[in-house]
Amino acid sequence: MATVSNISSKLPKHETSIFSVMSKMAYEHDAVNLSQGYPNFDTDKRLKELVYEAMLDGYNQYAPLAGIALLREQIVNKIESLHGKKYDKKTEITVTNGATQALYLAITAFVNPGDEVIVLKPAYDSYEPAIKLNGGIPVLVQLEGEEYKLNFDSIKQKISSKTRMLIINTPHNPSGNVFSNAEMLQLEKLLEGTDIILLSDEVYEHITFDEAKHHSASAFPNLSKRAIICASFGKTFHNTGWKMGYCVAPEELMAEIWKVMEVNVFCVHHPTQRAFAKYLETPKHYLELGEFYQEKRDTFLNLIKDTAFKAIPSKGTYFQLLDYSEISNESDVEFSRKLIKEFGIASIPVSVFNKDQVDYRQLRFCFAKTNETLEKAAEILKKIK
Repeated sequence: MATVSNISSKLPKHETSIFSVMSKMAYEHDAVNLSQGYPNFDTDKRLKELVYEAMLDGYNQYAPLAGIALLREQIVNKIESLHGKKYDKKTEITVTNGATQALYLAITAFVNPGDEVIVLKPAYDSYEPAIKLNGGIPVLVQLEGEEYKLNFDSIKQKISSKTRMLIINTPHNPSGNVFSNAEMLQLEKLLEGTDIILLSDEVYEHITFDEAKHHSASAFPNLSKRAIICASFGKTFHNTGWKMGYCVAPEELMAEIWKVMEVNVFCVHHPTQRAFAKYLETPKHYLELGEFYQEKRDTFLNLIKDTAFKAIPSKGTYFQLLDYSEISNESDVEFSRKLIKEFGIASIPVSVFNKDQVDYRQLRFCFAKTNETLEKAAEILKKIK
């Protein structure tokens, strides 16, 4: 059979996602899987009923490119009530196939060959491939130390005449940090007077703990005017498989995103949009999320308190980093594989997200699981010494 020759890969060094690798290993070894970031409990029955009702009511054809008006209006209301910024529902909101598509749309719309994009590491592993696919150059800045602190001098040093975009993520995956109000103000000052677009990944916007508060880029006037903010219904409402998210941005930026959206997927699942529009009418569905996940985090930390792992409590997201440096000198990749094969528990090695794969002997565990699963995981972790 004839094959195409001389294929030039746009991602020649791209490797299989660590999430796929660890989940595959977890399945093969029947391990308790706290690696990939998704809940193993069900979404609200009422929300599923709303999707079905929308189907029965005949909403089974294409939705508008930007999303149905009812859902865009609810998104506008939510952002205004939480962050004081009122977006135009007609021109500044787009419903997307998950937050990952929203991120890809934003990068594709604005990053041209040779443009530089500053990425704060550790970072979600879709950022850099999307930049490279569009001919851009990822410029990596490592968050500092084992607690992954922002260093604005390091970011400033990387800004050049070629800098087109800066990507941030708060609440931050995998560290669990949440950018403070002071840090967002410092970021606002840093970007003042530039043409740099801020791409703000805020998919864990409603999941913060203790005294930490999510400070959206939309809440800062001089950030919001340059910011594309991406969010996820899947992360918020325990249905990541539905792949529903959205992005908001000033009209002149959103107009360019729409051009990409139109030739990419055009629109997203209509019945689910109807369901979310109705579901968002009750704010407690997202306002109580932090309390719900803090209970999960606290349960997990309490269950593992007598293990040899060390933890700084996560401030947000549904991930907890555990330091195993008192247990082993193995690399985090090697140690995470060992835990699956020999102990039957799956996690994510953090070094794969760091610049130059710097290794602090940390593993990321997802606590968006049933208490039964967390208890099983804890019993395993207690045996690891």
